[in-house]
Amino acid sequence: MRVAILTVGDELLVGDTVNTNAAWLGEQLTERGADVERITTVSDHVGEIVELVNEYSDRYDALVVTGGLGPTHDDVTMAGVAAAFDRSLVENERALAWLTKEGGYSRDALATGTTELPEGCEPLHNEEGVAPGCVLGNVYVLPGVPGEMKAMFESVADRFTGTVRHVESVTVDEPESALIDRFATLRERFDVKVGSYPGESVRVKLESEDPDAVAEAAAWLRANAEVGS
Repeated sequence: MRVAILTVGDELLVGDTVNTNAAWLGEQLTERGADVERITTVSDHVGEIVELVNEYSDRYDALVVTGGLGPTHDDVTMAGVAAAFDRSLVENERALAWLTKEGGYSRDALATGTTELPEGCEPLHNEEGVAPGCVLGNVYVLPGVPGEMKAMFESVADRFTGTVRHVESVTVDEPESALIDRFATLRERFDVKVGSYPGESVRVKLESEDPDAVAEAAAWLRANAEVGS
Protein backbone atom coordinates (compact mmCIF):
# COMPACT_ATOMS: atom_id res chain seq x y z
CA MET A 1 0.00 0.00 0.00
CA ARG A 2 1.55 3.28 -1.17
CA VAL A 3 0.88 6.18 1.18
CA ALA A 4 1.61 9.92 1.21
CA ILE A 5 1.45 12.22 4.23
CA LEU A 6 0.46 15.88 3.96
CA THR A 7 0.95 18.08 7.02
CA VAL A 8 -0.73 21.48 6.99
CA GLY A 9 0.32 24.59 8.87
CA ASP A 10 2.30 27.80 8.51
CA GLU A 11 3.78 27.12 11.95
CA LEU A 12 5.48 23.99 10.60
CA LEU A 13 7.06 25.82 7.69
CA VAL A 14 8.54 28.64 9.76
CA GLY A 15 9.77 26.35 12.53
CA ASP A 16 7.45 27.52 15.30
CA THR A 17 6.29 23.91 15.70
CA VAL A 18 8.39 20.80 15.15
CA ASN A 19 6.68 18.41 12.76
CA THR A 20 6.55 15.37 15.04
CA ASN A 21 3.29 14.20 13.46
CA ALA A 22 4.96 13.30 10.18
CA ALA A 23 7.66 11.24 11.90
CA TRP A 24 5.13 9.42 14.10
CA LEU A 25 2.81 8.65 11.20
CA GLY A 26 5.69 7.44 9.05
CA GLU A 27 6.76 5.04 11.77
CA GLN A 28 3.24 3.77 12.43
CA LEU A 29 2.43 3.24 8.76
CA THR A 30 5.72 1.49 8.07
CA GLU A 31 5.17 -0.88 11.01
CA ARG A 32 1.89 -1.90 9.40
CA GLY A 33 3.59 -2.70 6.12
CA ALA A 34 2.54 0.42 4.22
CA ASP A 35 5.11 2.13 2.00
CA VAL A 36 5.36 5.82 2.88
CA GLU A 37 6.61 7.37 -0.34
CA ARG A 38 6.17 11.08 0.29
CA ILE A 39 5.84 13.53 3.18
CA THR A 40 4.96 17.12 2.30
CA THR A 41 4.25 20.21 4.39
CA VAL A 42 2.00 22.92 3.00
CA SER A 43 0.84 26.33 4.25
CA ASP A 44 -2.65 27.22 5.45
CA HIS A 45 -3.73 28.05 1.92
CA VAL A 46 -6.79 26.44 0.37
CA GLY A 47 -5.47 26.50 -3.17
CA GLU A 48 -2.26 24.68 -2.28
CA ILE A 49 -4.15 22.08 -0.25
CA VAL A 50 -6.52 21.47 -3.16
CA GLU A 51 -3.63 21.04 -5.58
CA LEU A 52 -1.76 18.53 -3.43
CA VAL A 53 -4.83 16.56 -2.34
CA ASN A 54 -5.81 16.19 -5.99
CA GLU A 55 -2.32 15.06 -6.99
CA TYR A 56 -1.60 12.73 -4.08
CA SER A 57 -5.03 11.10 -3.84
CA ASP A 58 -4.66 10.15 -7.49
CA ARG A 59 -1.04 8.99 -7.27
CA TYR A 60 -1.11 7.01 -4.01
CA ASP A 61 -3.34 4.35 -2.48
CA ALA A 62 -3.98 6.58 0.52
CA LEU A 63 -3.25 10.12 1.67
CA VAL A 64 -3.08 11.07 5.34
CA VAL A 65 -3.61 14.78 6.01
CA THR A 66 -2.98 16.35 9.43
CA GLY A 67 -3.51 19.85 10.77
CA GLY A 68 -5.74 22.82 10.09
CA LEU A 69 -8.96 21.40 11.52
CA GLY A 70 -11.39 23.56 13.46
CA PRO A 71 -13.54 26.63 13.11
CA THR A 72 -10.89 29.38 13.27
CA HIS A 73 -9.83 31.60 10.36
CA ASP A 74 -6.65 29.65 9.55
CA ASP A 75 -8.21 26.18 9.78
CA VAL A 76 -8.81 25.62 6.09
CA THR A 77 -7.93 21.96 5.58
CA MET A 78 -11.52 20.72 5.37
CA ALA A 79 -12.34 23.41 2.83
CA GLY A 80 -9.35 22.35 0.75
CA VAL A 81 -10.20 18.64 0.88
CA ALA A 82 -13.84 19.34 0.06
CA ALA A 83 -12.87 21.49 -2.92
CA ALA A 84 -10.45 18.84 -4.18
CA PHE A 85 -13.37 16.39 -4.40
CA ASP A 86 -15.78 19.03 -5.67
CA ARG A 87 -17.90 18.73 -2.52
CA SER A 88 -19.56 21.32 -0.32
CA LEU A 89 -18.91 21.71 3.39
CA VAL A 90 -22.11 20.81 5.24
CA GLU A 91 -23.02 20.17 8.82
CA ASN A 92 -22.39 16.50 9.50
CA GLU A 93 -25.21 15.12 11.63
CA ARG A 94 -23.21 12.11 12.79
CA ALA A 95 -20.35 14.29 14.02
CA LEU A 96 -22.81 16.65 15.73
CA ALA A 97 -24.68 13.78 17.39
CA TRP A 98 -21.44 12.28 18.72
CA LEU A 99 -20.25 15.59 20.15
CA THR A 100 -23.55 16.33 21.85
CA LYS A 101 -24.18 12.80 23.15
CA GLU A 102 -20.76 11.23 23.69
CA GLY A 103 -18.65 14.35 23.86
CA GLY A 104 -20.83 16.14 26.38
CA TYR A 105 -21.14 19.39 24.42
CA SER A 106 -24.32 21.33 23.90
CA ARG A 107 -25.01 22.40 20.35
CA ASP A 108 -24.88 26.07 21.37
CA ALA A 109 -21.45 25.57 22.97
CA LEU A 110 -19.86 24.44 19.71
CA ALA A 111 -18.24 27.15 17.62
CA THR A 112 -19.81 27.76 14.24
CA GLY A 113 -18.28 25.45 11.65
CA THR A 114 -17.01 22.81 14.08
CA THR A 115 -19.08 20.02 12.52
CA GLU A 116 -18.95 21.21 8.92
CA LEU A 117 -17.37 18.42 6.89
CA PRO A 118 -17.20 17.56 3.18
CA GLU A 119 -20.54 16.32 1.93
CA GLY A 120 -20.76 12.52 1.86
CA CYS A 121 -17.64 11.89 3.96
CA GLU A 122 -17.19 9.45 6.81
CA PRO A 123 -16.69 11.45 10.03
CA LEU A 124 -13.93 10.44 12.43
CA HIS A 125 -14.64 11.20 16.06
CA ASN A 126 -12.11 13.14 18.12
CA GLU A 127 -11.66 11.24 21.38
CA GLU A 128 -9.13 13.75 22.74
CA GLY A 129 -10.56 17.06 21.51
CA VAL A 130 -13.44 18.65 19.63
CA ALA A 131 -12.74 19.05 15.90
CA PRO A 132 -13.75 15.89 14.00
CA GLY A 133 -11.75 14.40 11.18
CA CYS A 134 -13.05 12.53 8.18
CA VAL A 135 -12.42 10.02 5.44
CA LEU A 136 -13.25 11.02 1.87
CA GLY A 137 -12.31 8.55 -0.81
CA ASN A 138 -8.75 7.50 0.00
CA VAL A 139 -8.00 10.67 1.97
CA TYR A 140 -7.83 10.54 5.77
CA VAL A 141 -8.06 13.94 7.47
CA LEU A 142 -6.74 14.09 11.05
CA PRO A 143 -6.17 16.90 13.58
CA GLY A 144 -2.80 18.54 14.02
CA VAL A 145 -2.69 18.36 17.83
CA PRO A 146 -0.48 15.29 18.36
CA GLY A 147 -2.58 13.63 21.06
CA GLU A 148 -5.75 14.08 19.02
CA MET A 149 -4.07 12.93 15.82
CA LYS A 150 -2.69 9.77 17.39
CA ALA A 151 -6.00 8.76 18.94
CA MET A 152 -7.87 9.34 15.69
CA PHE A 153 -5.29 7.48 13.62
CA GLU A 154 -5.68 4.44 15.87
CA SER A 155 -9.36 4.31 14.92
CA VAL A 156 -8.43 3.74 11.25
CA ALA A 157 -4.99 2.16 11.60
CA ASP A 158 -6.15 -1.29 10.52
CA ARG A 159 -7.07 0.13 7.10
CA PHE A 160 -3.38 0.59 6.28
CA THR A 161 -1.85 -2.70 5.24
CA GLY A 162 1.06 -4.18 3.39
CA THR A 163 3.92 -6.61 3.74
CA VAL A 164 5.68 -6.07 7.05
CA ARG A 165 9.41 -5.66 6.61
CA HIS A 166 11.88 -6.94 9.19
CA VAL A 167 14.54 -4.54 10.44
CA GLU A 168 17.75 -4.88 12.42
CA SER A 169 20.33 -2.20 13.16
CA VAL A 170 24.06 -2.63 13.71
CA THR A 171 26.22 0.15 15.20
CA VAL A 172 29.64 0.36 13.54
CA ASP A 173 32.61 2.34 14.90
CA GLU A 174 34.08 3.18 11.49
CA PRO A 175 33.59 6.16 9.16
CA GLU A 176 30.71 5.77 6.75
CA SER A 177 33.07 6.25 3.80
CA ALA A 178 35.10 3.21 4.90
CA LEU A 179 32.03 0.99 4.75
CA ILE A 180 31.07 1.52 1.11
CA ASP A 181 32.55 -1.77 -0.13
CA ARG A 182 30.94 -3.75 2.68
CA PHE A 183 27.58 -2.13 1.97
CA ALA A 184 27.92 -3.32 -1.62
CA THR A 185 28.75 -6.82 -0.40
CA LEU A 186 25.70 -6.85 1.85
CA ARG A 187 23.45 -5.96 -1.06
CA GLU A 188 25.06 -8.58 -3.30
CA ARG A 189 25.05 -11.47 -0.83
CA PHE A 190 21.80 -10.87 1.02
CA ASP A 191 18.33 -9.81 -0.08
CA VAL A 192 18.35 -6.70 2.11
CA LYS A 193 18.00 -2.96 1.83
CA VAL A 194 20.90 -1.16 3.48
CA GLY A 195 20.66 2.26 5.07
CA SER A 196 23.44 4.11 6.94
CA TYR A 197 23.02 6.95 9.42
CA PRO A 198 26.24 8.62 10.57
CA GLY A 199 26.75 10.30 13.91
CA GLU A 200 29.32 9.57 16.59
CA SER A 201 29.05 6.05 15.19
CA VAL A 202 27.35 4.75 12.07
CA ARG A 203 24.00 3.03 12.50
CA VAL A 204 23.51 0.54 9.70
CA LYS A 205 19.88 -0.39 9.10
CA LEU A 206 19.18 -3.71 7.40
CA GLU A 207 15.67 -4.30 6.07
CA SER A 208 13.90 -7.09 4.19
CA GLU A 209 10.66 -9.02 3.96
CA ASP A 210 12.75 -12.10 4.81
CA PRO A 211 13.71 -12.20 8.52
CA ASP A 212 16.43 -14.79 7.87
CA ALA A 213 18.09 -12.52 5.31
CA VAL A 214 18.17 -9.69 7.85
CA ALA A 215 19.63 -11.92 10.56
CA GLU A 216 22.30 -13.34 8.23
CA ALA A 217 23.25 -9.90 6.92
CA ALA A 218 23.53 -8.50 10.45
CA ALA A 219 25.70 -11.43 11.52
CA TRP A 220 27.97 -10.95 8.51
CA LEU A 221 28.37 -7.23 9.20
CA ARG A 222 29.18 -7.81 12.85
CA ALA A 223 31.86 -10.28 11.80
CA ASN A 224 33.35 -7.94 9.22
CA ALA A 225 33.25 -4.52 10.87
CA GLU A 226 34.30 -2.78 14.04
CA VAL A 227 31.04 -3.05 15.90
CA GLY A 228 30.20 -0.72 18.77
CA SER A 229 28.65 -1.72 22.04
